Order: sequence, then C-alpha cells, then structure tokens
Amino acid sequence: MDDLSEASDPRLVTMVARYSEVALAEIYRRHGGAVFGLARRVLNDTTDAEDVTQEVFLRLWNEPDRFDPSRGALRSFLLTQSHARAVDLIRSQGARRRREAREAAITAAATYDVRHEAWDLVLADEVVRALASLPPEERQVIELAYFEGHSYVKVAELLNQPEGTVKTRIRNGMRRMRGALVDAGIEGAT
Repeated sequence: MDDLSEASDPRLVTMVARYSEVALAEIYRRHGGAVFGLARRVLNDTTDAEDVTQEVFLRLWNEPDRFDPSRGALRSFLLTQSHARAVDLIRSQGARRRREAREAAITAAATYDVRHEAWDLVLADEVVRALASLPPEERQVIELAYFEGHSYVKVAELLNQPEGTVKTRIRNGMRRMRGALVDAGIEGAT
C-alpha cells in the first residue's frame, strides 16, 4: 500500500508492529497534534507536553499490541495514554517538589556552628604540629596506624619490625602528642 493516508488506523498499527516507520509517521501526522494539545492543556508546559507526546508514540512503537481496535479508536487510545502520562508527570513533579522542600527545610534547620568548625581547624593544626615534633620512628608508626588505618600488626609487617616495638612506639608517640596538645592548651587531650 503506497498511499498510507487511505489506510485505517488499525492497519497502520499492524504495520507499526512490523516496524514500519512510515506507518508510525502517518499515525503521528493524524493524531500527534491532539496528543500534544491534550498534554499541553493538562501540564500547562510545552516542553513537558512534547516529552509526553514523544513517550506516547514511543510506547506505541515499542508495544503496538497494546492497542485493541475492538475496544475503541486509536485516537481515543492515544489520548488516554497522553492524559495518563501527563497526570503521572504532575504527580511525580509534585512529589519531587515536596521532597525537595522537606530536604531544604532540614538543611536550613541544621545549625552551622562556625565556632565548632574553627575549633576543628585549630585542633587539626595542633595535631599536625604535635605529630611533626615526634621522632621519625614514632611519627611513621602513628601515621601508618591512625592516618592510613593499618593495624599495629600490619604496621609491623610493613616496616619489618617486631610487633612489640611498633606498639611501644605508637604508645610513646601518642603520649608525647598528648603532652604537646595539653601544652598548646587543648582541653581533653589528657
């Protein structure tokens, strides 16, 4: 059939089921404006209406067997799809807006404690100074254990040293760091 403008809608859908892009184009020519118009009226947004229209026709392309001519006309089928998808989109957008508003309220309610953050920075600087003041062998085991997350057994393995030596160096280094932090006026370092 060369002239598809004379073909019935059910015949065109059958051709779409056989992957006829020309048949889909003819269906779009006949019903695309109505599908878009309904979606635009429901959504009140051209871009969203275009997306819904594309989804409706893509769904027809992917699942042409969903259309049953014994249940009604193709135009009614497509308009029903358009309306349902537009309403789903409105609900989805509403839920997203409510979720974003809730998250924004939670974020706004969270207090930003400048003093606490400043204290953390001061404390970090003092820890770095205290660590730098340690003898190299103590600093190395503490860096491996605390900053790289290795167990003392793994530190001993990495440095090829006895576990007891590593434990002693960690303990002595931590004691020296605590003293340096107390001397710097850091409370709770003891």
